[in-house]
Amino acid sequence: MSASVPSPAAVVDAEPLPRQDEVLTDAALAFVAELHRRFTPRRDELLALRAERRAEIARTCTLDFLPETAAIRADDSWKVAPAPAALDDRRVEITGPTDRKMTVNALNSGAKVWLADFEDASAPTWENVVLGQLNLIDAYRQNIDFTDPVSGKSYALRPAQELATVVMRPRGWHLDERHLKVDGRAVPGALVDFGLYFFHNARRLLDLGKGPYFYLPKTESHLEARLWNDVFVFAQDHVGVPQGSVRATVLIETITAAYEMEEILYELRDHASGLNAGRWDYLFSIVKNFRDGGPRFVLPDRNAVTMTAPFMRAYTELLVRTCHKRGAHAIGGMAAFIPSRRDAEVNKVAFEKVRADKDREAGDGFDGSWVAHPDLVPIAMESFDRVLGDRPHQKDRLREDVDVKAADLLAVDSLQARPTYAGLVNAVQVGIRYIEAWLRGLGAVAIFNLMEDAATAEISRSQIWQWINAGVEVERDGTTVRVTPELTREVAATELAAVRAEIGEEAFTAGHWQQAHDLLLTVALDEDYADFLTLPAYEQLTG
Repeated sequence: MSASVPSPAAVVDAEPLPRQDEVLTDAALAFVAELHRRFTPRRDELLALRAERRAEIARTCTLDFLPETAAIRADDSWKVAPAPAALDDRRVEITGPTDRKMTVNALNSGAKVWLADFEDASAPTWENVVLGQLNLIDAYRQNIDFTDPVSGKSYALRPAQELATVVMRPRGWHLDERHLKVDGRAVPGALVDFGLYFFHNARRLLDLGKGPYFYLPKTESHLEARLWNDVFVFAQDHVGVPQGSVRATVLIETITAAYEMEEILYELRDHASGLNAGRWDYLFSIVKNFRDGGPRFVLPDRNAVTMTAPFMRAYTELLVRTCHKRGAHAIGGMAAFIPSRRDAEVNKVAFEKVRADKDREAGDGFDGSWVAHPDLVPIAMESFDRVLGDRPHQKDRLREDVDVKAADLLAVDSLQARPTYAGLVNAVQVGIRYIEAWLRGLGAVAIFNLMEDAATAEISRSQIWQWINAGVEVERDGTTVRVTPELTREVAATELAAVRAEIGEEAFTAGHWQQAHDLLLTVALDEDYADFLTLPAYEQLTG
């Protein structure tokens, strides 16, 4: 279909927002409608395949590399498309939502890349969806600033050559956008986010010497990557930009995708830029898929599962080897620490941990890594500068010493750590505090000096579910107790009372604390495990 023959537009079912007409133009909505009609049926089929695969995992309690794609893995001749200049050096990437303040600060941060996030770091209120798009349009026009209403401090963009390159992350395939409907049906959030961004910015970005670059979240198979590739091919023809203008980095943040890294790159090879190792969603995916696999798959406290754990090391080293074998960037995980303005000692200890983590990634062959706060950019930059020097990446390190077997990725029982009562308490605390903020429209939230997003809330509620259903026992005040629904409710009630005392009755009443408490207990205690916390949470999200 050419751009001159528009589809009937999508229907917006929401209260009007300031300047929304700049985003929700007739042509942009017609483009989203066409994406929906062409690709949502295949999306639906792939979601059904996810359920079938999960049922197979429940039956076998194992995974393996796919025999039907062995020829792709064995063929050493293929590579992904060369990186465009704007994406050749990715040694430090900052992540965050697309509110106006973050847009300015992330672009100014000194990082090479900003992951502009419409997914885990953004609660999908219609305001966040539409105004986030508007903020990016304004940024590319160099027409964005921000004044903090509390401090009065003003923020403005630096010169264009000093700004981070934007890599935008749309929502995952599983979430629909209830405010945008075509033929009476909600459009997948992934197609809304991608479609509006691509339609408005693809040509403009190419004129700026960059391009429409994307992070693809929650991918579970190479067939889902194939769908994205077909979306890219259609979109580039429709808007009239050259094929290959799009570049996509895929988050390998599901256990099933870890067994299909090469196939995912192969499907996207004309548009692929790299793969990323996403820690929290990866652990969440292991719990979700192997939740009924018995003690062998029980994870300890989330903070006890470091990237040096044998099964996590297998995952990251396989990712580096796979990427460099195929000419793609390997991007490391998140440094989620949020510096304290009051406690220098907390900062000192945390900065050392961040430095050690980034030193390890650079030493292992990663080409870049993520941070959650601008203060961490120089620390991560120093680690990668030390290894890279003036080189933009280290794709020439092929890591042929790495030999990961299928079983290595599932060796969860190689961990010495075990679940603790403190871990249960932390999971409840993070779950309640994050969900409450999410219900207020905030997707990235500082909790206990860590930047939490939907992925960390997912691992929190999933671990509670797993520990209860696996009959895990923990030590509490010198006594061995079993993790049960009753114990979890007790911990949650204690946390709710602590929050009330901490913030005061007025703030507590004005928030969504009871609602968050109830929702956490629902997804953590229900016999039927919800595939994603954000699905029932979205039903309760106002706006």
